[in-house]
Amino acid sequence: MLYPNTLEQKLGFDTIRERLKEACVSPLGQDYVEKIRFTDNVQLIDKLLQQTTEFKQIVQYEPDFPNSNYIDVRPHLSRARVEGLALTEAEFFDLKLALRTVQDCLRFLSRQSDSKRDEGTTFPFLRELAGPVGVDKKLTEALERVIDDRGNVRDSASPELASIRRRIIGEQANLRKRLDSIIRQARQNGWIPDDLSLTVRGGRLVIPIAAEHKRKIKGFVHDESQTGQTVFLEPAEVFDANNEIRELEYAERREIYRILLALTDQVRPHLEDLRKAVNFLAQIDFIRAKAKLAVQLDAIMPKLHDRPFVNWINARHPLLYLSFAKQGKTVVPLNVRLDDKGRILIISGPNAGGKSVALKTIGLLQYMLQCGLLIPMADYAEMGVFQNLFIDIGDEQSLENDLSTYSSHLTAMKQFLIGANKRTLFLIDEFGTGTEPGLGGAIAESILEDLNKSGAYGVINTHYTNLKVMADKTSGLINGAMRFDGEHLEPLYQLEIGRPGSSFAFEIAQKIGLPKGVIDRAKEKLGTQQVNFEKLLKELDIEKRVFSEKNIEIGINQRKLAQQLAEYTALKTRLDNEQKKIVNDAKQKAKALVQEANQRIENTIREIKENKAEREPTKQIRQELERFEQKELKPEPVIVETPKQIEEEFEKDGGTITVGSYVRVAGQNTIGEVLALRGKDAEIRIGDLKSNVKLNRLEKVSKKTFKEATDVRDDRPRSQGVDMNEKMQNFSFNLDIRGKRGEEALGEVDRFFDDALMLGYPELRIVHGKGDGILRTLVRNHLRSYKQVGKMEDEHADRGGAGVTIVKMR
Repeated sequence: MLYPNTLEQKLGFDTIRERLKEACVSPLGQDYVEKIRFTDNVQLIDKLLQQTTEFKQIVQYEPDFPNSNYIDVRPHLSRARVEGLALTEAEFFDLKLALRTVQDCLRFLSRQSDSKRDEGTTFPFLRELAGPVGVDKKLTEALERVIDDRGNVRDSASPELASIRRRIIGEQANLRKRLDSIIRQARQNGWIPDDLSLTVRGGRLVIPIAAEHKRKIKGFVHDESQTGQTVFLEPAEVFDANNEIRELEYAERREIYRILLALTDQVRPHLEDLRKAVNFLAQIDFIRAKAKLAVQLDAIMPKLHDRPFVNWINARHPLLYLSFAKQGKTVVPLNVRLDDKGRILIISGPNAGGKSVALKTIGLLQYMLQCGLLIPMADYAEMGVFQNLFIDIGDEQSLENDLSTYSSHLTAMKQFLIGANKRTLFLIDEFGTGTEPGLGGAIAESILEDLNKSGAYGVINTHYTNLKVMADKTSGLINGAMRFDGEHLEPLYQLEIGRPGSSFAFEIAQKIGLPKGVIDRAKEKLGTQQVNFEKLLKELDIEKRVFSEKNIEIGINQRKLAQQLAEYTALKTRLDNEQKKIVNDAKQKAKALVQEANQRIENTIREIKENKAEREPTKQIRQELERFEQKELKPEPVIVETPKQIEEEFEKDGGTITVGSYVRVAGQNTIGEVLALRGKDAEIRIGDLKSNVKLNRLEKVSKKTFKEATDVRDDRPRSQGVDMNEKMQNFSFNLDIRGKRGEEALGEVDRFFDDALMLGYPELRIVHGKGDGILRTLVRNHLRSYKQVGKMEDEHADRGGAGVTIVKMR
């Protein structure tokens, strides 16, 4: 059930209908646009959405689909039902073109089914639509045999017609010769100006002749010029020839009529099949119009639920989206969720903050979905199906029915309360307005209680504080607010669910320039409680925005701190390990020194004893022991050297690169020798490897640099050779990283980029998908670290758009 009868106009769906009609190419599809109806049949909705989704792929990626000659031949088929009536040549020509388009559509779907069976893109719902359609091959062959591509009956349609037309051509040729002879003679006599020639009047060839000379040639005057100075004369001697041609033309018409009558009789038994074929053509035109609109709106098929449910992500008002697109502006998307815990959303906030637009967006998108149209929102959004859709937007005041604004609102509320159930979605704009605020708020609260008890789902716009408080305390109700910049007093047009919004009435009045005294007296009259409530809402909104920014800043700092902590931990671990190693080495060395010292002492004692403590030998032995003590036992300072990064420097050599020159690849430490030059490419040898590299990517270096690099490499273990032919054959300039994590994706990009640099590819293509753009941003920021990258841009919209990055080398 829908309420009111003007629901489509109030939501703007009538404009959607007009856009769909404009997208159709024939009245066939436009008739289907007029038949669009709201339905709660989930299977039917799913089928309609699937058909449109498949056709959206065709519109975007299949330019070969037939898009002309969607001709409405239904009146011709109705005439063909009448016995003894023959269709005209033009009508048969229309039928021929329409059937040709039907056959082209069927062939396309059949061809796609065969060629893409393995890929799964076989358009099953469109092929199901084409299932019952079939046209007798003999009938199409008969149409081709009789009607040519200019819409005329062919000469070969019958032997009799071919004979008649040959005779007509022969007679016309003879007639023209005789008239040419007469007109040539008349020119010589000066009766006819040189710039006049044969013409036709009344289907008969005549001679234009000056009026004063018309008596000089015997014949019949058929017409004269506007000035009367020239008459069109049929000479008497060609009367019989013209009559013969006229009789042959009559015979030709009779034969054509006989042929068309026979062809009409041949068509009559197939009228039912032809009607199905034309209906298929109408559906194709209609579905394609829906697909075209979906492409314009960037619309998708959400996940469908056979129950009341709303979980919309990045939903956009279709008409606002199209209007803003022309102006180069973007629509602020809407995120809203209605479920069992929060079925009714109470939206508050300032005037001109976007409440009504949000309400109309919800109503229009739900109505579009249940009419089988794709919806402009994120592809992971979810939508349920409702049985009833009630709206109260604007007013229905009427002089004829004696309805005021408030009476019209109450009439709507009466219908809501009667029809509301668990499968109802209601939308109310400016709930309870139109009467004294205190009374209006009380009645609105009572109505809301009953609507909540009915289990219905809904969205309500209001400024009433009592409804905000009720939503905060009542199960099934939930507050929402249109965000507002309380500092700059500007609407943000963002819906935030979970808290009420302030009307910012005093702040807006102050910004407009209303006298301060008036505003202060208004606050006094309102009372401190309400003023404090509005002030609290405003302060909460500002504080939330400030804390949100602080949270982002804290998050960034925490990530930096975690990174620094990890670096510190790694450094401390390394220092600890080095310290333990140094201590262990010192202990081992000290132990060895002690052992050696003890050994020397023992030897010294033994030698003294053996020399019986003679003075001179003992003195020498003591001096040697003192020297050992000074040399070995004196601790040496431990110096920990920080390894320096090896930075290769190259000595560049000026001049042109020729065969035999030594070069390096720009941005790399690779140095080789030029073996051959081929246009803008150079074949170089790098060790055991040969490769073709663009000349503009090479830098000439000195022979000394080459020798130094060669000597260094000779000291290193030789790496296994690279088969460039195999790499070239297996390399693809297209890399697909959809579904991969960040680190894994960047690793793939690095390997892909290294191979591309080695092979000298000027342009690369990286497929990362659209989504939220996180992976795209990560990849592009990473690629900026490569100095070989010259430019990055989105792919063409028909080939992936922002979901693909084109990388162009310098």
